[in-house]
Amino acid sequence: MKRLLLLLLLVPLCSTAQEDAALDENFGKANIIIVATAPACYNIEVYVAANFEQRRRGLMFVRELPGMTGMLFVYDGDDYLSMWMKNTFIPLDMVFIRSDGTIANIETDTEPQSLKSVSAVEPVRFVLELNAGATEALGIDTDSYLLL
Repeated sequence: MKRLLLLLLLVPLCSTAQEDAALDENFGKANIIIVATAPACYNIEVYVAANFEQRRRGLMFVRELPGMTGMLFVYDGDDYLSMWMKNTFIPLDMVFIRSDGTIANIETDTEPQSLKSVSAVEPVRFVLELNAGATEALGIDTDSYLLL
């Protein structure tokens, strides 16, 4: 019985480790700088989703994202981009960023596992996903920008 209990306690830890390893295996990493309106600059480590397969997977199945970490979706051109939260277990803030690095709009505290589209209000080139509440905590708003 004790072994079964120990196994049940370790399974979530193994799943999280596997998800982190899958992110590291499937995505490159980069550091980006966001200039917030405080004024303050923040160095955020991001997983980069730069091709179709990476963008399709995104943060699906991830159950924990360390603070000051996110995912940057990079597209070849500007478009009215939209995202959804299918198979995404953590709430996120989505920052829609124009090709010049300025922020078009931010959708905060998106609903995990939802099929509802979360969209840019105008054509954008990038989408930055952060833990829910990060944009408010860091003072990131539409006057902030990403250094390119």
